[in-house]
Amino acid sequence: MEYLYLWLNAGSFSVPFLFSFHPKLQFYKKWKSFAIGTFFMMAFFISWDVIFTNNGIWGFNDAYITGYKILNLPIEEWLFFICIPYACIFSHYSLSYLIKNWGFSTKTTSICYVALQSILIITLWYAYDKWYTLINFSYAIILLGLIYNYKPQVLAKFLPTFLVMLFPFFIVNGILTGTGIEDQVVWYDNTENLGIRVLTVPVEDSIYALGMLLTVLVIMDYIENKKQKAR
Repeated sequence: MEYLYLWLNAGSFSVPFLFSFHPKLQFYKKWKSFAIGTFFMMAFFISWDVIFTNNGIWGFNDAYITGYKILNLPIEEWLFFICIPYACIFSHYSLSYLIKNWGFSTKTTSICYVALQSILIITLWYAYDKWYTLINFSYAIILLGLIYNYKPQVLAKFLPTFLVMLFPFFIVNGILTGTGIEDQVVWYDNTENLGIRVLTVPVEDSIYALGMLLTVLVIMDYIENKKQKAR
């Protein structure tokens, strides 16, 4: 079982990677913008991950990882920040291509934005002393606010994609947090989160995924639009 986390990364990445060369999708042409978006996302999320791991806010079960580490993070955790965003962003562009007018209306986007921000802010008001909740929700609040005000069209397309992606997300993260296996691959100090779980997945993880993916997407959107204008 020492390759479980590695196999989850590889399984998530492999099919989207192969279909990236589909003549109609041609996602491989967006690799450069994806790499840049992922770099900026990792600059923040890896730093956050290292600090939290070193302070015991979360950690990794040696029984499910190969043991190779960089900055005290398993190599599998580094790959997570490449493989999972790749699969999700590929799915986003595929849905946008396959389904005409993919995305929410301006009104629906505004309703979702206000509802989500209200939930995050109210929850944070009562749970500001929990480090995972504090950093995670604060980042999401700031990111959502900036994108809603400056790039609302990105949010309108991303939100329905995120709802679709929640299903595979809970499968992968469920396994990582102990669903269907003997122990957890990733463990959490529950005094630093809300203690609310969907199956075995801390509810904060869904907001973590939202922030991670939206960061990559908005940077990619900026680069791709700039590229089109230059033509």
